[in-house]
Amino acid sequence: MKVLALEPYYGGSHRAFLDGWIRHSRHNWTLLDLPAYHWKWRMRHGAVTLADSLRGRNEQNEQFDVLFCSDMLDLPGFIGHARGAVAHLPAIAYFHESQLTYPVRHVDERDLHFAFTNLSTAIAADAVWFNSAFHREEFLQAATDMIGRMPAGLPDGIVSLIGQKALVEPPGIEPIPRGERPPDGPLRILWAARWEYDKCPEDFFAALKLLMERNIDFRLSVLGEQFRTVPPVFEQAKTRLHSRIDHWGYQESRADYVRCLQEADVVVSTAIHEFFGLSVIEAISAGARPLLPRRLAYPEILEPLGHDGAAFFYDGTVQGLADQLEKAANRKLENCLSKSHVRCVAERFFWNRRAPEMDEQLEEATSRISKG
Repeated sequence: MKVLALEPYYGGSHRAFLDGWIRHSRHNWTLLDLPAYHWKWRMRHGAVTLADSLRGRNEQNEQFDVLFCSDMLDLPGFIGHARGAVAHLPAIAYFHESQLTYPVRHVDERDLHFAFTNLSTAIAADAVWFNSAFHREEFLQAATDMIGRMPAGLPDGIVSLIGQKALVEPPGIEPIPRGERPPDGPLRILWAARWEYDKCPEDFFAALKLLMERNIDFRLSVLGEQFRTVPPVFEQAKTRLHSRIDHWGYQESRADYVRCLQEADVVVSTAIHEFFGLSVIEAISAGARPLLPRRLAYPEILEPLGHDGAAFFYDGTVQGLADQLEKAANRKLENCLSKSHVRCVAERFFWNRRAPEMDEQLEEATSRISKG
């Protein structure tokens, strides 16, 4: 099949997702994209700009079988601007995140224009794919709530129709070779997430403070992308923990990032919002033992482990995290911190498995939509 892929924000996880799938896919892809900055402007003008790009290409009479876009695209706007070039194509929208549920500090901070853009894209798409079941259910509930607050509601049954065409299709990762960790020495703790408040870094550093008060030795790597405004807790923690830090901040090269993951004994999340958890999966692939709150998409990620997965959760509190880290540190000190058997969880998401599965789902969806 010939796939027309549209990405108004070609960077970060959006870029990694498309690059990984295209690299492993059996289909032929044409990618139209825009650089990953000024995301609000990308959502506002991406439909116009990408439609213009497509018109230039269509002078060569290119034909496509399916349109695939991310949640950053105003899909109805794009179809309107592109007109006949894509109007007949089955359209699949992939939701990495959504502005209906993306966390804000205060309710009145949410720009409902962007939320409605996501909603209208989900309505216009013939199929809607979410990166986790947690994300799908949260989106459908938020859509119901949003429509209920409108002064004049949308037609009845809109959310139900979105639900009927919604699937869960997790992203893939490239396998990361398991790191060779020294059996002795202090526990090496990894935290890898965006440096923003919805990842709750305050809880993570508060748990480390408790470890220090208990005289628990550890080494620390804090990775992740930073933006214009960084929570002040990071600079405070860097000062307080400087003698324990191995790696700090965004890793410019993939090789450096991978090495950080391979060195870690445990990977910690304190997120209060996470649509999937790609960095956690990558760390697990590298052999790190996960320590996660039992919320968000994490339970479904570790679901294949059944009852054995309970060892990789904490109760979501600072005290609970500190207690679990202390246990792990003591086991490392006693040289009996078992190698994590959780890598089978990561293997489910390797691109050599996910790409064929998603290729097949793309074919089935396209065939079903075209006949319907």
